[in-house]
Amino acid sequence: EVQLVESGGGLVQPGGSLRLSCAASGLTNDDIDMGWYRQPTGKECELVSTITSDGDTYYAELVEGRFIISRDNDKKEVYLQMNNLKPEDTAVYYCAAGGGAWCFTFGFWGQGTQVTVSS
Repeated sequence: EVQLVESGGGLVQPGGSLRLSCAASGLTNDDIDMGWYRQPTGKECELVSTITSDGDTYYAELVEGRFIISRDNDKKEVYLQMNNLKPEDTAVYYCAAGGGAWCFTFGFWGQGTQVTVSS
């Protein structure tokens, strides 16, 4: 059984930073893209960032230059360093393996972790 468990969410002030972690277990394919997605309350889910097994990355325009995705293939973990956070970054953040461009459609998904940016 594949499991993805996110951690690291919480409440942070605007301009602050958070680091999300996602621990994967049960994956039989190490050569799988990993990604972070987010869904603000009442809004559609959106792709935030992805990383291939070789370390190639993609960032949504809204987070490029502020967020950094990374992965540790030995530990089967993926991370999202979020800097200069803004209130509009408030959302539930999901980790996915093989998620593609659309939320909850393909691959394996975690349960999500809440990130709230507020003063």
